Amino acid sequence: MSTLVVSRLPTHWTITLNRPDKLNALCASLVEELIEAFDEAQAAGTPLVVLQGEGRCFSAGFDMSDVHSQSEGDLLLRFVRIEVLLNKIANSPCFTAALAHGRNFGAGVDLIAACNLRAAAPGSTFRMPGLKFGLVLGSARFARIVGTREAQRILETAATFDVERANANGFIERVVDSEQHAGLIAEVLERVNALPAQSRVLLRRALDTEQADTDLAALVRSACVPGIHKRIEAYLASSKKVQEKIV
Repeated sequence: MSTLVVSRLPTHWTITLNRPDKLNALCASLVEELIEAFDEAQAAGTPLVVLQGEGRCFSAGFDMSDVHSQSEGDLLLRFVRIEVLLNKIANSPCFTAALAHGRNFGAGVDLIAACNLRAAAPGSTFRMPGLKFGLVLGSARFARIVGTREAQRILETAATFDVERANANGFIERVVDSEQHAGLIAEVLERVNALPAQSRVLLRRALDTEQADTDLAALVRSACVPGIHKRIEAYLASSKKVQEKIV
């Protein structure tokens, strides 16, 4: 079974994360597939790319299942490739729309943040725990969306925030269930096609607030601090204890 399903229509492409048994966690191979898919979409000149997840959630973020068997260098490369993916989506000439649902974590939330339009189903939640193990990934982009003070309130506690708060602070623009996706896509296509393709690119460049090199540098500085492996394992152990208390 493919971990990424790409539907190529003349009007738009839909890219579906397809690891439902792993909550669409981002393993190294899935990240590379996503990079390739967005490169193909750009080369094909598709005006709209819709990003969604199969199963219970959009994405549980960075796949931690094999962290124990990877070196710190391996982990650094994986984090860098995720940042490369995020920058590729954020700077794509294609209009991008994320359709989120369920409980979303870390790099999964960053994937949503990288898209032009961010929609989520009722009941969706979001958490960005990277700073719990000293990782700065997507923090600046998140702040550019919700504002510095709101980003600090959320990120400094690694707190879960619900779709209502996400809608209020601008992280999520539309709250829609799956039955409304077709209507939302039609609405987005009308918006996207209001301008010629080249004009859309020029507008994006004029309004661009992305800082790709700065974001990548911040990630590398945080991830290359010796001990990232132990910090992640400590975070996982702490999270497991919390879950045991809840259960």
